[in-house]
Amino acid sequence: MAKGPGLYTDIGKKARDLLYRDYQGDHKFTITTYSPTGVAITSSGTKKGDLFLADVNTQLKRNNVTADIKVDTGSNLSTTIVVDEPAPGLKAIFSFKVPDQRSGKLELQYLHDYAGIATSIGLTANPIVNFSGVVGTNLAAIGTDVSFDTKTGNFTKCNAGISFSNADLIAALTLNDKGETLNASYYHIVKPLTNTSVGAEVRHNFSTNENTITVGTQHALDPLTTVKARIDNLGKANALIQHEWRPKSLFTISGEVDTKAVDKSAKFGLALALKP
Repeated sequence: MAKGPGLYTDIGKKARDLLYRDYQGDHKFTITTYSPTGVAITSSGTKKGDLFLADVNTQLKRNNVTADIKVDTGSNLSTTIVVDEPAPGLKAIFSFKVPDQRSGKLELQYLHDYAGIATSIGLTANPIVNFSGVVGTNLAAIGTDVSFDTKTGNFTKCNAGISFSNADLIAALTLNDKGETLNASYYHIVKPLTNTSVGAEVRHNFSTNENTITVGTQHALDPLTTVKARIDNLGKANALIQHEWRPKSLFTISGEVDTKAVDKSAKFGLALALKP
C-alpha cells in the first residue's frame, strides 16, 4: 500500500476507476511517438457522432521539469509545466490556455506521511482560490476541498470526505455540491492473481431525494486481457474488454445497453492507443 493519505482526489478513486474508467462511447484513436531526444508526441482523434475532434500533445522532460503543450482542432493551445520535487514532497504545476485569458493557474501539491495538501490560485485580477487537504494515514484519512471566488465573494465548491483502507478493501464517503450530494463507495479486491475486483457507489441527492446505485466488477482473463462490467439502478448496463496486444498499447471495445428500453439501439465504443 502507498505511504501516506495522498491527496483529496484519491478519496474514492479506486472505486471510481473501476466503475467508470476506460468505458468509451465514441471512437478514439491515440498514437504516441518518441524522438531520439526523448520528446513524446501524442496525436489523438475522437469521433463523436458526425463530429471529429483531434489534438496533438508534445511532452518534453528535462531533469525534474515536464512541459506538456497541446493544440486541438478548436485552435486552442494548452500548456502545463510541472516541477517535481523542487523541495522534498512538493510539486508545482503552472498551466494556461490560449486564447482563454482567465485560464492561467498555479498549483502547489505537498505530500507527507500524514498529510496531503493541494492549493491553486487563478492568475487573474480576481482569482478563484482552491484548497484541499487530507490528514491521516494510508489506512484512514479525512479531508476537505473548497474553492472561493474572490470576485463574487462566494464559495463555489465545498466538499468533504473520509476513507478507510486495508490490503484489499477501500471504503469512502464524500459530501459534495455544498452538501447537496452524498456519495458512498466501496472497492474490494477479490482475487489479486487475476485482478478480480468488485466495487459499488451509492449517490443520494438531498434536494430531489433520489438515489443512484452503480455496481461493477473487473477480471483479468489472462495477463494481457481484462474484462469489466457495470450496471446501475436506472437500467443502464455497460461492459468492456481491453487487450494489451503489445506493451502499453491497448485496444478497448465497450458497449452500453438500456435494459429498460431494449427497443433502443445499443451503444458501442472503440479505443486504440499505440505506444512504441
